[in-house]
Parts: sequence; structure tokens; C-alpha cells
Amino acid sequence: MADPEGPVTVGDLPITFQVKYLGQSDARGLWGIKHTRKPVDLMVAAAKALPPGEMLPIVKLMITVEGVHLETLNHGTKRDEFEHMTVFFNIESISYGVQDLVYTRVFSMIIVKDNADVKGLNPFECHAFVCESRNAARRLTYSLAAAFQDYSRRVKEMQTTPELDERPPSQKPQKRFAIDLRTPEEIEADLETEA
Repeated sequence: MADPEGPVTVGDLPITFQVKYLGQSDARGLWGIKHTRKPVDLMVAAAKALPPGEMLPIVKLMITVEGVHLETLNHGTKRDEFEHMTVFFNIESISYGVQDLVYTRVFSMIIVKDNADVKGLNPFECHAFVCESRNAARRLTYSLAAAFQDYSRRVKEMQTTPELDERPPSQKPQKRFAIDLRTPEEIEADLETEA
């Protein structure tokens, strides 16, 4: 296994994290911290407003080369809302992942929903998770980057040997993802220079 503080490679996958699920909120764009910041702020505010004794659900988040698996471990106190959750986000549906620059223990990712073709519906959804430490959020970001790297490699292989991929062009994987590996401090510095 890789050094818990250092980068993650495809060979280290799958990697499992135990995190608190902050929730999901609509995002306004495909990728970029500018599209995760407001949703994360809203989800953190909602979590802080929970009544005493009520807690966020604890989930097992597993990053594999195929995507992100989520499974509820502890339902928290909102049993009606989080009875049991098992969700899989295919790597092709994840467009962005980042460690938040304000809440450095928070990792968020943007998912492109299946209903993207339906007129008037927002196709982008931000999911956020509270990690046990800022380093765990960083490692989660590196893990998703490794999965994206493997996906990119597979897409390139299919493009160089099109006879191996018999799917129609509309069903072939699209390269539409980003991972922000800058530290929260580097992101903040870059945002200040852009202003």
C-alpha cells in the first residue's frame, strides 16, 4: 500500500475511506472549485444546524478504477432519510473532485446525472463528505485522481484500437473530468491572482 501521506497510484486502488456524508446539492457547472464552493457552504451550514444529538450518516466510500461506491455504515439519527444507502457512481459520470479550500476536511465531487438530456433539469450534482482529517481528504482526492488516470488510459487505448470498441460513438466514453490536486492554500492563492 502507498504511503498514507503521499500520492496514490492505480495499483493502490481500491481504497476505502470512512467519512461522514454531508449530502448533495445542485452544482452550476461541470468542473471547478467555483462550482463546489457554494454547495459545500450550504451543506456545512445545514449540518451545523442539525438539532443536538442528530448526526450525519457515516458511510464507507470506496474508490476503484470503475468509480465511487458509497454504503451507509451508521444511519445517524435521520433514519427515515438514510435507512440504508448503497450507491455507485461510474467513473464516467464523475466530472470533478476536490479537497475544499475553506473546510479542508471536506472532499466534494461533481456528478453528471443521467437526466442530463431532460430539458430544464440541472445535470450537475455536488456530493460532499467530511473526512477524519485534512490529510484523509487529500488522500481521497489523490485516489480519485488515480482512478481518473486509469480511465484516461483506457479511453486512449480504445481510441488507438477502435476495432476493440464496437459501441456506437454516442455510447463510447467521453473524457469530461478534472481533479484538482492543488492544496487548499494553492487554490486560494490562484483565486487571489485571478481577481
